[in-house]
Amino acid sequence: SFDQFSITSFLGIPLIALALTLPWILYPTPQNRCMNNRLLTLQSWFIRQFTHQLFLPINQGGHKWALLLASILIFLITLNLLGILPYTFTPTTQLSMNMGLAIPLWLATILIGARYQPTHTLAHLLPIGTPALLIPILIMIETISLFIRPIALGVRLTANLTAGHLLIQLISTAAFHMFFMMPTVATLTMVLLLLLSVLELAVAIIQAYVFVLLVSLYLQIP
Repeated sequence: SFDQFSITSFLGIPLIALALTLPWILYPTPQNRCMNNRLLTLQSWFIRQFTHQLFLPINQGGHKWALLLASILIFLITLNLLGILPYTFTPTTQLSMNMGLAIPLWLATILIGARYQPTHTLAHLLPIGTPALLIPILIMIETISLFIRPIALGVRLTANLTAGHLLIQLISTAAFHMFFMMPTVATLTMVLLLLLSVLELAVAIIQAYVFVLLVSLYLQIP
């Protein structure tokens, strides 16, 4: 069942390269001659609403990240939704790719915090009112939690998508083999598979949003 997550090639071209290129082809580029296009209007409305909700608690300086985070959100949602289609490859099930997205974004929040708010960044490692005996332990714990953040970002996205795809694979295989032996059970299994597919659609969108939301929280609290 885990073979579906292995990176395969077609005519010598890795499928992960095609999957990463496809989202940028699907979305049209805004132009003056097609500003009344419904797809572009919906796309612009979505980006405005997302940016407003995500950056509402963040100060004005953090709004510079709006374009980057909105692009990453649309990119991840598209990859996750395309991966649900049959005979497709989901790049976000690869931990290496997710870590490649998480580590640079996390490191950027740390460097920006250390540059513009060094005192606040260092003070975050030691809560106010900490007893003197607990200071070394708390600094160590906060430092470890700081370096765990990118791992949590990448592993969360990978684990949720991998678990959903694997469960769909197992249930569909079981329904196929039981179809002739126990048709009633197979029918119930197919209904469960349909409900699971709807749930996977929601997970594909929610996990992309959670990834970007956590990055914005790391930006707010370096």
